[in-house]
Amino acid sequence: MSPRKATALAELIAEENSLSVIASKPERRLPEQGLSDPVQALKIIREDLGDCTRCILHQQGRKQIVFGVGNPKAELMFVGEGPGADEDEKGEPFVGRAGQLLNNMIKAMGIEREQVYIANIVKCRPPGNRQPERDECATCSPFLMRQIAVVKPKVIVALGATAAKTLLAMNSSMIQLRGRFYDFRPTGIPRDDSGWGGCKLAVTYHPAFLLRDARQKGEAWKDLQMVMKELGMKPAKATT
Repeated sequence: MSPRKATALAELIAEENSLSVIASKPERRLPEQGLSDPVQALKIIREDLGDCTRCILHQQGRKQIVFGVGNPKAELMFVGEGPGADEDEKGEPFVGRAGQLLNNMIKAMGIEREQVYIANIVKCRPPGNRQPERDECATCSPFLMRQIAVVKPKVIVALGATAAKTLLAMNSSMIQLRGRFYDFRPTGIPRDDSGWGGCKLAVTYHPAFLLRDARQKGEAWKDLQMVMKELGMKPAKATT
């Protein structure tokens, strides 16, 4: 073999070895991964979030961060777009008029609010209850993804277009998004040994929208019935 060919071969072998090392480099584990207690894991995420100043919302009148609430081992998770005035005041998602309607929707499914987990795409109130901007969603949603990975729900219900489009990374209309399940796995989360491979995601109308247009409540109920069938749930019995 000529010296030139020997040098080229050595360079090729060195390059392949380098690529092998890069490919086998393990993903960085998140601090909450590997914990068996989801309460402690969620606490770690909340501490990591801190008194967040990562986007402009912290400068626009928020009173406090609204993290999430509910059963940390819930089979069903609801995700909205962001806190409103009541949520900003109390520090808990969905506690205003829209929250009362969500509670009624959950009860109609035959369960209680305490049995599900509820969170939002952004954790600070946008001024005037406007829709969160795309960069605000992109900045805050990684913490939501970590929450989802800890709770490990069987089904997520995205409430409204902002939540649906952010979670699914799609720009379709609500009419196009509703009426089916999507296979969902939170982005940016290294795989672990929990055995959880993701969940189903359904889309329905945000309760605040239903308060403005009650005609769509029947359509939202169809979406929830689809979720109930997936989870083997029976609706609450009507009271007389």
